[in-house]
This record gives sequence, C-alpha cells and structure tokens, in this order.
Amino acid sequence: MTAAMAGFAVEDMLLKAAAAELPVGQILILFGGLGMLAFAGLVRSQGGRLLHPAILSPAVLTRAGFEVSGRLFYTLAIALTPLSLASAILQAAPLVVVAGAALVFGERVGWRRWSAIAVGFAGVMVILRPGLEGFSALWLLAVLGMLGFAGRDLATRAAPPALSNFQLGVYGFAMMIPAGAALLALGFGQAVVPSAGALALVGAATVVGVAAYWALTVSMRTGEVAAVAPFRYTRLGFAMVLGIAVFGERPDAATLIGSTIVVAAGVYALIRSGRRA
Repeated sequence: MTAAMAGFAVEDMLLKAAAAELPVGQILILFGGLGMLAFAGLVRSQGGRLLHPAILSPAVLTRAGFEVSGRLFYTLAIALTPLSLASAILQAAPLVVVAGAALVFGERVGWRRWSAIAVGFAGVMVILRPGLEGFSALWLLAVLGMLGFAGRDLATRAAPPALSNFQLGVYGFAMMIPAGAALLALGFGQAVVPSAGALALVGAATVVGVAAYWALTVSMRTGEVAAVAPFRYTRLGFAMVLGIAVFGERPDAATLIGSTIVVAAGVYALIRSGRRA
C-alpha cells in the first residue's frame, strides 16, 4: 500500500510537470489512451475479455462517470494549484466513501465514525479557509476531484463481481479520451504538438500509475483491510515532499493543520470500519 501511494504521488508530480506544456484536455487523452492500453494488456494476460457484457450495467456506467469527473477535476487541480494542497484535500475521499456507504448502501455507521467524518470535513474547511485571505476558488477543483474519486469507489462496490479490477481500469481510462476531447472542444486550452519531453512525462506517469494500481490491488486482496487501508494516507507525505522538492512549494500552517486533522479522522474511521468488519 505504501508503494502504491508513492507511485500515485509520483504520477501526480509527472502530470503536473507535463501540464506546464500541454493543456489538461490533451493530457487526459494521452494518459487515458496509454492507461487503457496498459490495462488491456493486463486483462489479456489473465485471459480476460476486454468487452464484457457487464460493461453496460448501471453500476459500471456510473463508475465511469465518476472516474471521468474525478480525473478531470483532480488533474485540473494539480495543474493549477499546489500539489501538496490538492493531495491534502484528496485525503478526505475515504471519509466521503464511509458516509456514502451509509447513505447509499445502508451500511451501519456508528456515532464515532460519523464524528470522525465531521471532524475530517472540518479539516478540509481549515485547508480551504473560505472567506479568509489567501482563499482561491481554484482549490474547489480538488474538492470536486475528491468527490468524483469517492463516487467511483462507491460505484466500484456495486460493480458486477464478474468484472476484474483490471477490466474496470480499462473502462475508466477509456472514458478519459472523450472527456479530454470535450475539454479541448469547449475551448479549455488548445492542443499542441507535444515535445519528446512531454510525451516522456505522460508515458512515465502511465507506467508508474499502472504499477501503483497493481500494488494497490495486491495490498487490498492479500492484506487485512483494517491494517492496510490506513497506509493510504502516506500519499500525502510523498506528495508534500515532491511538491517542496520539485515545485518549490511551501505548505502554510492552515494546510498543515487541516491535513493533520483530515488524516487523523480518516485513519480513525478506517480502523473503526475494519474492527466492525
């Protein structure tokens, strides 16, 4: 799990670097196409079908929609805002998943976990500091991306068991291609001929991202969820180190305090969920 989170942080760093040359829509097209091919290769290596009838199920279609919104808004967030701040807000996704599981699937959530969810959301507000000096509306892109990823995780729970995680990866990445094309068509940036360096950044992000996805799958399938899941929050540490070292970011006190609140609430909620399970 820790290796997976390090990989995802590096993926974010590489895509943010590519965004200095390429518009986000073009990044989504390239990243989605390469990711789709990579996951298709993994599916075929396991003897799976690329076009499974379950692809048209409501849960899979819903998951694809959330995948697109999560990737779209989060990629915009890491391109236009500090990597450390976007990653800090993303850490609230597990709390949204716990709340969504109670509201959508009727999962029993006790007062302790509801309290942790409330505290975690308060931590997000500390990071955002709405109405105070230094607030930027661009930071809301990270919130929308976080909600998209949380919705994707919830929809994954309802996805047909016949579909493997790698098959879901194929469909999720494939949806980024039309999403990126739509972003360009709406005038959000203009496609350019990518340099070898930009292509290398997106290609490296794909390789690292697929490897991280594989590591995440292995950790969740072979480890005890209650023990493994809290290590998701190591991603924030990696992202902050990369943001400082590569982009010269300097997280302020509100970001650090809010991040600590979100991580503490999330770890507590995940541990409580594991004990109940």
